[in-house]
This record gives sequence, structure tokens and C-alpha cells, in this order.
Amino acid sequence: MTRNMGRAQCARTTDPCNKAAITGKQAGFRSLGDTWADTTTPHGRLMLTVLGGLAEFERDLIRTRTGEGRARAKARGVKLGRKPKLTLHQKREAIARRERGDETLAEIGRSYNVSGWTISRLAE
Repeated sequence: MTRNMGRAQCARTTDPCNKAAITGKQAGFRSLGDTWADTTTPHGRLMLTVLGGLAEFERDLIRTRTGEGRARAKARGVKLGRKPKLTLHQKREAIARRERGDETLAEIGRSYNVSGWTISRLAE
């Protein structure tokens, strides 16, 4: 298996650089652009193993920092996620219209620029 893959891409992805998957099929990985990325040599296997470990470590750091940032934002009172499509008043009005049964869910939804499914999920 020969694939032209840059150093940064190989470090970010583990699938093409998975040594067990490559060697289990009696295949080798050799980058056409980078001579160090060659699983047929001990030096190349070492480099890919080190880069894979660094990529995993970096991913864990990113996950930790992101979690800490989200926790700090929540502590400051920041609401995460999408903003609601309907205000509380619109929700109450839509529920009342739905309970009357004069209109279909799709018609009610169109009047608020949302889908009928959104109207059907509104809690009473």
C-alpha cells in the first residue's frame, strides 16, 4: 500500500498509519514524499509510532482543554448549543393551536418557520 501522505496528515489520522493493520496484511506503508514514513524499515516504524503517540497525546490535550473551557463558560452562565427557534410565548401559542386541532402540525410549523416535527415535540 503506497499512499502520498504528508507528515501532518499522518500524525492526525491513525487509520492509514495503523501498523498492525498494515503488517497483518503483509503490506508496507511508504510515503512518496517523505522517506522517514516507511514501515518497511525499523527507522520508519519508529517514526510512525512516535508520531502516532504524539497525535494521541495532542488529541487528549485538546479534549481536556475543551472540556475545561465549556465548564468555565457554564460557570459564567453561558448557554451552550443552538438558540431555541421558538420563544416561550410562541411555544405556548403553538401548543394551544395544536390542542385545538383546527390545523395540521405542518401548517402550525410553517407559521413559525419551523417543521411540523418541531411542533409535535413541544412539551405541554
